Amino acid sequence: MRLIVLTAAAIGLFASVAFAQNVPAQQGPSNPAVKAMHDNNSSTPVVGANSFTKGEAIKQIEAKGYIHVTKLKKDKSGVWRGTAVKHGQSGPISVDYQGNVN
Repeated sequence: MRLIVLTAAAIGLFASVAFAQNVPAQQGPSNPAVKAMHDNNSSTPVVGANSFTKGEAIKQIEAKGYIHVTKLKKDKSGVWRGTAVKHGQSGPISVDYQGNVN
């Protein structure tokens, strides 16, 4: 009797593990990372841990048509902030962890 219970428990365990492997992936977050360098998914910087290096942040900004990026520093919210020029106008610029340039 004990052997039957242990065998049934082992089969149940293996069946649950096999079932868990076939569960479809969940949909991503409602505010996913930017897919292309020229696209934003937010009109304001999104707070979060930023893994961009300073050089990568500058490339992201320049890809949006800005030049003369200066004073770029990462703030405590994980957003790179500085100044840049676009269409002859200098102004504040930011890059968040998703790659949004605002």
